[in-house]
Amino acid sequence: MFLRLLRRIARLFDTHEKIAKERIRILERLILNKIQDTELFIEALTHRSLVDGRKFKTSNERLEFLGDAVLGLVVTRELYFKFPDKDEGFLTKIRANFVNKNALYDAGQRINLLDLIFIQNELLANENFGKKTVVADAFEALVGAIYLDAGLETATKFIHNNVINPNFENRLHLVDDNYKSQLLEFAQALKREIPRYFVIKEEGPEQDRVFTIEARIGIDTYGVGKGKNKKAAEQEAAHLALETLKKIYSTQ
Repeated sequence: MFLRLLRRIARLFDTHEKIAKERIRILERLILNKIQDTELFIEALTHRSLVDGRKFKTSNERLEFLGDAVLGLVVTRELYFKFPDKDEGFLTKIRANFVNKNALYDAGQRINLLDLIFIQNELLANENFGKKTVVADAFEALVGAIYLDAGLETATKFIHNNVINPNFENRLHLVDDNYKSQLLEFAQALKREIPRYFVIKEEGPEQDRVFTIEARIGIDTYGVGKGKNKKAAEQEAAHLALETLKKIYSTQ
C-alpha cells in the first residue's frame, strides 16, 4: 500500500512536470525568447491558492510587484516621447488607461493567460471568482519574470507587443480627452439635441471583440468609432463627430 502511494505521488509530480514544461514552451513563443530560469516563470504563473511549499513554493505576488514597476516605466517612457506637447496630467491619465486592471486583463486575454495560470480548480468554478484581478496580476508577474530572466529590452518588446501597440490600435489613449463631454457641450452651444450612441456592429471572438458605434445628433450620424470596448468606441465616435460638426459650422 505504501508503494502504491509512492507511485501515485510520483505520477502526480510527473504530470505536474509535463504541464509546467508545456506552459514554459508556450511562454517562450509569446516572449519570443528562450527562458533560462523556468522556476521563475512557474512562480509568475502561481496563484496563492495553490502554494503548498512543495510543487508550488511561492505565489506570484512579489513578481507582480516588480512587474507593475517595469510596466509603469516602459509605458511612461513611450508616452513621454509620443506626446511631447502634453503635460504630466495628460500623461498620467493615459498611463492609467494603459496599465489599469481592465487593460491588463485585456492583454492577458489576448495571450490566453488564464489557461497558463496554476490555480485551484474550485476557484475557477466559482461564479464569483475575480478572473479579471487574477489575470491582470499574473500579467504583471509575467512582466516581472521576463525582466529578471531576459532583461529590460526583452520586457520592453513584450510590453509593446501586448500592451502599448494594441492600446493605441484600440484608440484607448483617446479616452482621456473625454470627447463625449466635449461633443455634448458643443451640441448644447448650437442648441442641438443631446448626442446619442448606438452599437451598430460587434465582431470577433469574445476575448477579442471589436465594437462599432455611431454618434448621432437627432437622426443624423456624425461619427463612427471602433474599439475593443464600448467606452473606447464611443470616445472615437464622439471625437470624429466633434471634428465633423466643427468643419460644418466653421463654413457657415
